Amino acid sequence: MNSVRNIQQLNKRELEAGINPEGSWHTDYRDTAFVYIGGLPFELSEGDIITICSQYGEPVWIKLARDKETGKSRGFAWVKYEDQRSCDLAVDNLGGANIMDRIIRVDHARYKPRDDEDMRDNTMGELELDPGQESDGGRHKRSKTESDSDSDDDRPMLPEEIEMDRLLEKLDEEDPMRDALIKRQQEKVDNALEKLKKQRRKEKERARRKDKHRHRDGSRERDKRRIKDQEHDGEREHHRRKRSDRSRERREEPRSRRDRSRERERRRSRSLDVKKERSRSETSPLPYRARSPR
Repeated sequence: MNSVRNIQQLNKRELEAGINPEGSWHTDYRDTAFVYIGGLPFELSEGDIITICSQYGEPVWIKLARDKETGKSRGFAWVKYEDQRSCDLAVDNLGGANIMDRIIRVDHARYKPRDDEDMRDNTMGELELDPGQESDGGRHKRSKTESDSDSDDDRPMLPEEIEMDRLLEKLDEEDPMRDALIKRQQEKVDNALEKLKKQRRKEKERARRKDKHRHRDGSRERDKRRIKDQEHDGEREHHRRKRSDRSRERREEPRSRRDRSRERERRRSRSLDVKKERSRSETSPLPYRARSPR
């Protein structure tokens, strides 16, 4: 409310003093076409905010801060106008307005986009990818996912950002230290964001290494199981061969016994034949020999 009252008092004094637009306090922000809108009802969407802001000019870009986990609005946004002079009208007329029982505050802002942030007109919905971005395919999606994880829309506010919001609301516009305090606090915000990005990169790297080790341990375990299975298969094959050999031996054993029995029978038969022949030769008379003439 202090910010709203300060702006209203500045405008009132300028009207009473008859200051022309070239001498207005708004000229300090001729280099930016962004406005900061705070105190928004959480039910408002980007489309609702664009509709409200369109009363004072043509919005060409909007960023509504949202909670990372729930996706719900955090109650503040940045809007960029096509014409910088529309910012003056929005600050003078929209600031202090009552929307859904909430007093909103509007002020000039020097928004600093991220290097990978798309600043094209997004007031008509989701942006389409450039042809060059479409050719990147999955790589673009991965980079978008990683950048989204570091955006202001999908994470809780840092203490430094909360302090910046408080300063913007409470500091008097005529305070000579206002710009210096805001600049100093902005540096703290930038440092905190940089630390947060480094911390997230380290966490991702640790998670990547952990997944790699888990995959390696899983491969080793699979190798051990495969070797163990091969050993079991070798043992089973060895036992199977032993059983096969025993079975073959059992099948061959009766045959060998029969062969031996037959061999004994043949030897016995030959022995009997020899004995008969010998007996016959002993009992037969000697052959007659004719006496030779003298």
